[in-house]
Amino acid sequence: MSVQDKVVVITGASSGIGAATAKLLASQGAKVVLGARRQDRLEALVQEIGDNARYQVTDVTHRQEVHDLIQLAVDTYGRVDVLYNNAGTMPQGNLSDRDYAKWEMMLNVNIMGVLNGIGEVLPVMQAQRDGLIITTDSVAGHVVYPASAVYNGTKYAVRAIMEGLRQEEKGHGIRSTIVSPGAVRTELVNTIGDPQVKQAVGQLMNSDQDSGLALDPEDVARAVLFAIDQPKHVAVSEVLVRPADQEV
Repeated sequence: MSVQDKVVVITGASSGIGAATAKLLASQGAKVVLGARRQDRLEALVQEIGDNARYQVTDVTHRQEVHDLIQLAVDTYGRVDVLYNNAGTMPQGNLSDRDYAKWEMMLNVNIMGVLNGIGEVLPVMQAQRDGLIITTDSVAGHVVYPASAVYNGTKYAVRAIMEGLRQEEKGHGIRSTIVSPGAVRTELVNTIGDPQVKQAVGQLMNSDQDSGLALDPEDVARAVLFAIDQPKHVAVSEVLVRPADQEV
């Protein structure tokens, strides 16, 4: 199989996993349509990739902006083969902190952001009777640990939503995949908030690559490529990608 000429929409594309995936897929001949909030980052990324990339400033919590991103892909290339819901945030802290604003932000980005992507791309893919929807989940969507209950909850929700999507849309030729990384060296660490948790996670991010304590964004990008690079009769429902020495 090949990703040559596939049209792939990626949210959270301005850095980390999204940017690494955009560059990898474009290098394989895919057409990438990139969405994120930071226009300067998107402009630089599109300039680096070249003719196979387009961008639209997109906040996934705003449904109209997600619609406009998908419409850009349709207007430019005539279809959407893959939607990669990758935008996310990870504030941490105990429930007793009662940080309602951070909880609401996580729910809006990590859950509603995914639902906005699914909802806006489904009419396009149903008309095509073909498509793949991928979402970045997390090992945190498979195991629960302290100071992360709400984040864990959003990622467990993503698992349930994506499995429901698989069951509902398989008759329309639409497949679904979650990619669940462990610790990854990305800017997501900057959204943690809690100083103690941020320091502990930061130590993982700063570890040597050979330590097996953290992944690089390119490691996750290859998992996304694997899911895309399958024949239509194959559905890769879940990919867990852990650093080799991660405990949970």
